[in-house]
Amino acid sequence: MTVLALTLDLDDTLWPIAPVIERAEQVTHAWLERQAPATALRFGVPAMRELRADVSRRHPRLAHDLSQLRLIALRESLRASGDDPALAEPAFEVFFAQRQQVEFYADVIPALDRLAARFPLLALSNGNAELAATGLSRWFCGSVSARSAGVAKPDVRIFRSACEQLGRAPAQVMHIGDDLALDVDGARAAGLQTAWVRRDGVQQPGGSTQEAGRRHLQVSDLLALADLLGA
Repeated sequence: MTVLALTLDLDDTLWPIAPVIERAEQVTHAWLERQAPATALRFGVPAMRELRADVSRRHPRLAHDLSQLRLIALRESLRASGDDPALAEPAFEVFFAQRQQVEFYADVIPALDRLAARFPLLALSNGNAELAATGLSRWFCGSVSARSAGVAKPDVRIFRSACEQLGRAPAQVMHIGDDLALDVDGARAAGLQTAWVRRDGVQQPGGSTQEAGRRHLQVSDLLALADLLGA
């Protein structure tokens, strides 16, 4: 069926996320050293990550809301260290501002120029990147996040919510992402067409290259996808 609209994953599809989070956590820790030194001393970056993982295990119903989980972890770390728990909100604001400072892969801007000229684009992410803050607004008509949808990929409901926002049937929409399980398998289960972005030929658990090739498009980057879609 003809593709009439595209949904795109953000983290690790449009930019590498690991260095973004690493920098944001380091900047947040430096802020805590000034504003809540006892917390900074007790909870370095690795310890704070362990606490967040524990918070995630204790709050499975918040698995779709990464911002809330991080805020809870900050609040618990401050309270456990004897600092003011109210500092959790400004500490999270420091993290969140840094989290938006992304560096696009080299192919992204020229590819988005081509794709947006032909298709409506909707961001579809489990993360908490924002279109305006990351500089994506000029290409995208909107976004659906796990937090706004109340469920995270690969739940079919988040993909169907995106299709409703686009005003298209799932079969008319192609979802593009880097994660075989979350993006490709999830979108296909919801009835969307799919493209798997495999930068540097990265093999992921969950399916072989041969299996994947029979089920969806595979591309090395977004410019290759634009070529395939005639954008």
